Amino acid sequence: MKRTIILIIGFVATFCLGFIFRSLTADAPNNNHNMKKVTGIGGIFFKCKDPEKMRAWYQAHLGLHTNQYGAVFEWYQGADSTRKGFTQWSPFGEGTKYFEPSEKDFMINYRVENLELLVEALKKEGVTVLDKIESYDYGKFVHVLDAEGNKIELWEPNDSEYEKLGKQMGAETTK
Repeated sequence: MKRTIILIIGFVATFCLGFIFRSLTADAPNNNHNMKKVTGIGGIFFKCKDPEKMRAWYQAHLGLHTNQYGAVFEWYQGADSTRKGFTQWSPFGEGTKYFEPSEKDFMINYRVENLELLVEALKKEGVTVLDKIESYDYGKFVHVLDAEGNKIELWEPNDSEYEKLGKQMGAETTK
């Protein structure tokens, strides 16, 4: 009888400790299962024969406000409708090496939160990370390969600085 009571107390204590540990780690910043990864599309980049002509065509026929880098779409974030967000659209020359090692004629930029933790998690998951995180006033960037070898750009944006940069350049966003 004494042994049964000790076993029951042991099981209950183990269950309680496990529950407490799970509760404490559920909100931990490195809990990859609950970590928000992609929050939106940060940009669409594609190869074309004549980027200047392509920018002019999209401006004339589809109303994009283009500049030397393409166009920037301005929108408001769903979770906080007072915060602006931006998505870049950029045609590249067909000879660009920027999309390598991918052989595709496009690259997608995804907006993410907490790029450092995300890269750490992706490495643990066996994802190929192509370079080190680069930081600029308007955000942090890194490139990875998807399951078919397509190069993807991950961007942790600083939207207020991105907007300032656009204003300094005299760029108009497409709304």
